[in-house]
Amino acid sequence: AMLEKYLKRIDPKETPITAVAAAANRRSEKNSKSAPLKAFSGSVAQDSKGRRKSRTHTEKLFRITTEQKCDIATRELEELRDEIDRLTEKCERILDSHRAALEEADIRLAEMRKASYEFERDIVRGAINHRTGKVSAERVARYIEDKLRSRDALMEKLRLKNSTLKVQKKKLQLQLKQKEEMGEVLHEVDFRQLQIENKQFQSKIEERNQELLRLKLKAGNTQQVLNAYKKKLHFITVESTHLNGEIKQRRDLLEKIAIETEVVEKDRTKADYIHSQLRQQLTDFRVPDVLDYVGERAKLYDIYKTVKSWERKVEIAQMALKTHRKTWKQMRSEER
Repeated sequence: AMLEKYLKRIDPKETPITAVAAAANRRSEKNSKSAPLKAFSGSVAQDSKGRRKSRTHTEKLFRITTEQKCDIATRELEELRDEIDRLTEKCERILDSHRAALEEADIRLAEMRKASYEFERDIVRGAINHRTGKVSAERVARYIEDKLRSRDALMEKLRLKNSTLKVQKKKLQLQLKQKEEMGEVLHEVDFRQLQIENKQFQSKIEERNQELLRLKLKAGNTQQVLNAYKKKLHFITVESTHLNGEIKQRRDLLEKIAIETEVVEKDRTKADYIHSQLRQQLTDFRVPDVLDYVGERAKLYDIYKTVKSWERKVEIAQMALKTHRKTWKQMRSEER
C-alpha cells in the first residue's frame, strides 16, 4: 500500500513497474557504487527507445531492493510529517481565528457595558429635568453627537495607520522587486529578517482591519440607538408643542377671567353705592300727602324692583368670581 501511494504521488499516469524503474534510475545516479542498479537503469533506458517485448519478462527482471524500500519509506515518512505540519498550522490558524473572535466579543461586551453605565450615569440620572421629571432632549442629542465624533476620530486615526502600513508594505515589496530585477542575491539572514518584518506588518494590518470592523459595527449600533432617540425626541417635541399650546390657551383664559373680574368688581361697587344712597333716602323719608304718597309708593316699588335686580346681578357676579378664582387656583397648581 505504501509503494502504491508513493508511485501515485510521483506520476499517476505511470504504471507501477515504470515508476519503480524510474525511481531506481534516480537512486542509481546518486549511488555510483551500486552496479546492479546501473545495469538495470541502462536496461530501462534501452527499453524506453523501443517497445518492450514482454511485460512479464520485464517484471521478472526487476526486483525492489531493501535500500529502495528504505528510500520509499523515508520519503513517505517525510510526506506524512509535512502533511502533519500543514494540518497543525491550519488548526492553529483556526484556533487563532476563534481566539480573536472571542477576544473581540469580550472587548465589545466590556465596551457596551461601559457605554451603558456612562449613558445611565450621564443621561438617565444626570439629565432629568427636576421641574418636569423628564430627560432633557438636548443633553441626549449632545451626548450621542459627542460619542459619534469620538468614534469617527478613532476610525480616521486607525484608517491613517492602516494606510501608512500599506504604503510601507508596498515600498518594501518594490525594493524587493528591484533587488530581484537587478540580480542581487539576498542572504539567508536578510531574507529571514524580511519575512519576520512582513509577518509583523501583516499582523498589524490584520489587527487594524479587525479594529476597523469592530468600530464600524459599533458605529452601526450607535446609529441605531441615535435613530431610536431621535424618534423619542420627535415624540417629546410634539408633546411639548401641544402642552405649550394648552398653556397659552389657559393663560388667555386667565387674562379674560381677570378682565371680567375687574368689570364685575366695578359693577358691584357701583351697585353698593346706589344701594346705600337708596337706603339713605329711605331713612330720610317723610310722610307726604296721599297723592304724593301714592306716587312715591309707586316709585319705591320700582326702586325695590331695581334693587332686587341689582342684588341678583351682584350674587351672580360673586358666584362667577368664586368659580373663576377656583379655576385659577387649579390651573396654577397644575402648572407647578
